[in-house]
Amino acid sequence: MTAEPDRDDAPRALLALYDDALPVVYGYFVRRCADRSTAEDLTSETFLAAMDAARKADPPPMTVPWLIGVARHKLADHYRRRHDRFSVPVAELPEPVEPEDDWDAALDRIVAERVLAKLPEQHRTVLALRYMDDCSVPECAELIGRTVHATEALLVRARRAFRAHYPGSEGGMP
Repeated sequence: MTAEPDRDDAPRALLALYDDALPVVYGYFVRRCADRSTAEDLTSETFLAAMDAARKADPPPMTVPWLIGVARHKLADHYRRRHDRFSVPVAELPEPVEPEDDWDAALDRIVAERVLAKLPEQHRTVLALRYMDDCSVPECAELIGRTVHATEALLVRARRAFRAHYPGSEGGMP
């Protein structure tokens, strides 16, 4: 009988967390997807998976970091099941969220987001996982369904492509 309150508490905890977690999870996807509708779909899938997990006999702790972990897996699944993984249109850029940012930092972020949007999806994905999500190379490899060696090679090409498009960098646009 002691397991029953835990089963009821996890869905309630997720519901209480929803309003704060929704913009974080959606923001995670909108920066990494080719379009907003995909970000919305993956956000829904993440919360549905979280509710399924909350209803289990031994539910995980319902926290924003745990939800971002679920979101990472949903994004990786999305990329794995795509047939056209390596030919996608340029992503729509999100609006800057925090106007109180330091001007230089905000400008750098906008330029970096525009450069990322110009890159092929495979490059955006591996760079976001490695540098924005702070995943190790083996974690990146697992999430995108590649070997560690292939992921390292992809990271080298992605960084080279990013530098080539970054304004003022060697070989970059003026």
